[in-house]
Amino acid sequence: MSREAAAAAAALVGYSSSSSSSGSGASSGSEDEASPAPPRCSEPAPRLQVPGSVLSMFREQEEEEVAADDSSKHGGRLRTFPHERGNWATYVYVPYEPEEDFLDLLQLLLLHARVYVSSLTAMTEFHISLSQSVILRYHWISPFVQSLKERLASFHRFICRADQVKVYTNQTKTRTFIGLEVSSGHSNLLELVSEVDRVMEEFNLPTFYQNPSFHLSLAWCVGNHAEALGGQCLRELQETVDGFEDSSYLLRIPGSEVRCKTGKKFFSFPLR
Repeated sequence: MSREAAAAAAALVGYSSSSSSSGSGASSGSEDEASPAPPRCSEPAPRLQVPGSVLSMFREQEEEEVAADDSSKHGGRLRTFPHERGNWATYVYVPYEPEEDFLDLLQLLLLHARVYVSSLTAMTEFHISLSQSVILRYHWISPFVQSLKERLASFHRFICRADQVKVYTNQTKTRTFIGLEVSSGHSNLLELVSEVDRVMEEFNLPTFYQNPSFHLSLAWCVGNHAEALGGQCLRELQETVDGFEDSSYLLRIPGSEVRCKTGKKFFSFPLR
């Protein structure tokens, strides 16, 4: 073999050996052969939209929790229990829709009472409580309401009268109220409370007060002002109620339905 042929053979052997090496990263063929392309990442799957009904449910819960912590929306009243996410303040009551004459009487009572405590504020809605304010977990609302509906279904309508002026404070003595205590219809309200208490017990919640003083709150103020509103002030207020035209008829409270308020939700249970 000639020198030229031998050199060509040696060059051919060297090239072949280089191309067969694994893991070297060298190309396997001629320079015109393309290297294998790196694997392409798969595109992410499109995100599914959350149903509007689900979004609105949690938005409602968030709005309720934000509003609950804003004391400016509640006239500066202090909480009687700390706010936690998912906890809804709840109470049960007999509502009262006032007539114009009732509001006239209220303004007259405030005129007298503010001589003693100027910070008194008129209530914007009126009711007779059948429960304490309790904490209800968000997911308990539906079964709680259903239980109330079942227990109150057999009750008949009744009439009670609230015409005795009384001064009340809350349990923590951080708020004072002027109210009209119920003088007739007490037994009907006790029967309702008995059933509401059973619902509370089902959910391990506090029941109503022993020997309750059922009343219609008229006005409130921050702080303990029971002493200032008692005595002479209380006598003047009672005289105003007794002397008001048609007060005996005006202060008849129709027990035609029971309501439950939890957060911003209202549930109505009409009586038979």
